[in-house]
Amino acid sequence: MIPAGKAAEDLAARYLLDQGLQLITRNYRCRFGEIDLIMRDGKTTVFAEVRLRGNQRFGGAAASVTTQKQRRLIATAQHYLTGQRTPPLCRFDVITLDGLEPSRINWIKDAFGE
Repeated sequence: MIPAGKAAEDLAARYLLDQGLQLITRNYRCRFGEIDLIMRDGKTTVFAEVRLRGNQRFGGAAASVTTQKQRRLIATAQHYLTGQRTPPLCRFDVITLDGLEPSRINWIKDAFGE
């Protein structure tokens, strides 16, 4: 059985690919943290955080991307970008799933920035 987190990332990646984005890498890790999906949307590099919640008891999936989590994602993205010759346009998206059904996907473009 596939772990729920991986299944959510697979579902989100498939959804974004269907929306015309291109996958650069999955699960980019460094000492600052991890970015679930790095995608390209035209000339923009998209750092996507995938959040799965089974219920709304603690505020749902979107509420789980705290300020501290955002700081870690930004630091991880900056680390990723240090290897780029010319830093691309970037944005941070959040893909929330309140269950593992394609109809429960919510894509929040440009959810936060630095």
